[in-house]
Amino acid sequence: MNHPSTWLMAAAFGTLLAAQPAFAADELKLATSRNCMTCHTVERRVVGPSYKSVAQKYRNDPTAVDKLTPLIRSGGSGSFGAVPMPASPQVTDAEARRLAVWILGL
Repeated sequence: MNHPSTWLMAAAFGTLLAAQPAFAADELKLATSRNCMTCHTVERRVVGPSYKSVAQKYRNDPTAVDKLTPLIRSGGSGSFGAVPMPASPQVTDAEARRLAVWILGL
């Protein structure tokens, strides 16, 4: 790691890693403020699936963000059982996309 570009890459990667917890905290606050955490948690099933289960189900789907974004706003059923997910009109399109990216990154 004596080459300057190696140090710069390591510093940039370290900065990126340090930013991840702040990003996750912001997204968790967003999910909480939009009532998503009423039915979901990160780790375990409540009424709806855990966010980690959603991430696991879609882990190999490159179109997952585009699939989940509208579902967050308009709701849906059948993907994780019989209980339908209600619509969340209080969530904007941009917020739904942010939440989908966060959930899939878990």
